[in-house]
Amino acid sequence: MLTKEEESFLKYWEGYRQNKRRIFRQFVIGLSMGLTIGVCIIVSVGTGWYERASMVANASFNPNVLIVAILGISLFLAFFYKKYKWEMNEQRYKELMIKKNKENKSL
Repeated sequence: MLTKEEESFLKYWEGYRQNKRRIFRQFVIGLSMGLTIGVCIIVSVGTGWYERASMVANASFNPNVLIVAILGISLFLAFFYKKYKWEMNEQRYKELMIKKNKENKSL
């Protein structure tokens, strides 16, 4: 027997999976995670806590490369997070539908 949470998820995902345009929020969450990692990279380079890395960065540092790398990391994480969440919800939906169909056949 399906719980109330599972039933509500089935109703939610049946409507949501048809409307793929509403996934912008997931993209923004992934983008913010990527930008957080980028800010941590900038802070670690800026503070100079690892002396050898600071020496190498000061010898041949190009801020444009750092910015492009952070944007690349952010966009990759945003895309990956969006796809991951979509696939996890789709898998859960299919598993619950199989469970629901088995219950209906047994009744």
